[in-house]
Amino acid sequence: MNVRHRKLRNENEEERNNELASHQKKTTNQLGRKYFTMLVLLGTLFLGYVAIANDLKPIKIGSKAIDTLAFSFNLQKPFYVVVIDAGSTGSRVLAFSFHESILNGNLVLDNELFSEIKPGLSSFADNPKEAAKSLTTLLNKAKTVIPQSEWSRTLLTMKATAGLRLLPEHKANSILEECRKLFHTSGFQIAKNSISIMEGTDEGIFSWFTVNFLLDRFNSISSKITVAALDLGGGSTQITFQPNSAQVKQLEKHVYSINVLNHNMSLYTHSYLGMGLMAARKAILTYDMNLEATDLKSPIEIHSECINPIISTEWSYGGRDYIVKGPINGTYKLVKTQNFAGGDENKPIVRFSECSKIIEKYVNTLTDKPIGLKDHEIYAFSYYFERATEVALIDPFLGGYVELNVFLKQAMEICDYPNTDQPFMCLDLTFIYVLLKDGFGLEPSTRLYLYKKINGHELSWALGAAFNVLQNGL
Repeated sequence: MNVRHRKLRNENEEERNNELASHQKKTTNQLGRKYFTMLVLLGTLFLGYVAIANDLKPIKIGSKAIDTLAFSFNLQKPFYVVVIDAGSTGSRVLAFSFHESILNGNLVLDNELFSEIKPGLSSFADNPKEAAKSLTTLLNKAKTVIPQSEWSRTLLTMKATAGLRLLPEHKANSILEECRKLFHTSGFQIAKNSISIMEGTDEGIFSWFTVNFLLDRFNSISSKITVAALDLGGGSTQITFQPNSAQVKQLEKHVYSINVLNHNMSLYTHSYLGMGLMAARKAILTYDMNLEATDLKSPIEIHSECINPIISTEWSYGGRDYIVKGPINGTYKLVKTQNFAGGDENKPIVRFSECSKIIEKYVNTLTDKPIGLKDHEIYAFSYYFERATEVALIDPFLGGYVELNVFLKQAMEICDYPNTDQPFMCLDLTFIYVLLKDGFGLEPSTRLYLYKKINGHELSWALGAAFNVLQNGL
């Protein structure tokens, strides 16, 4: 018994020893793999640091790879910013997530949420509570991509643009105050000046920053490297570029000294209030009309040379309703039909030359026109992009480039066609062409790069504003 028991006990002890040895070996292997991985990471980071210190050319790819690797090992914690873009035709939310580069401390953009609602806050000019309420959906969208534990540390800012700039001051302030009340109950971090009407210069600078940041043009701070940014909104339009030394003197009235990623530079930016697509459309449609004597409550009937004679459509802008029609004595043109019978058809058309004259007179009210824009690579977005995609000049998903004269050619073709689905397209395309050529001095052969997104990120001033918030505080 005792012998057998002792033998059994010895066998059990041997088995336990084997299991312990196996477990220790397994643990050692796991730790070894973990330490090996960390050593590889640290070694890679060290090599990256050496490369940066010595300004080695491959670092452009290497630094991103190192930073991505470090982020995947949870060595950096993401943080968030929420920006509300309160535009004239709609409100948008952009919720950004960033982390700091392990190599140089610069902010790295990881992800963003974009969502939009219509109409804009200015449409609630007489009902500020409803204006604020309309933003609730956007705030809830932002909360779906930000952990609740991070809400109290997430900066929230709202900047209103031309829509509120064009309202009477007391009405704009009432809307901002109601939005401020809503934001204080949102759970996000708010500061006193988080909610405001943004200056047109800031809008231009932030848009320019966004474009050049997404294009990775800040590696060399040079006017030949950075691109010009053209943003066509509803109420205003911004033009921003980095002038050369000679242009700085000519444009000094609208040149600003800014700091971009620790680099000081001079930047030209000009915001033209009233030259946004919707504001310009209203001015062109109501050309030679006296709106002061009209009833605010009843729709205003308009007959315009820039509208096809057979069109009658409703349109609202700036709190007023319009019934828009073509001229009373319209023009018709014989065109070849496309059917098998052949023959000619008498089609109603826009008198293009007459429409152009009205638009040219309006655009020529511009003062302080930019000098030297045509010398830069130009990226145009917002309504520039939207109108180009709607008439199939560029791919709506990929974007692309066109020469300015293509806008003119397309405008002339559309003005010869009675399109009830796009009643304002003739006017809008003609305005864009005249604005860029006569207003901004571009040549018909100037190439325009038209995009909505770059590398999956929206072309919007909101990204520039988010960087500004993070680096300078609210």
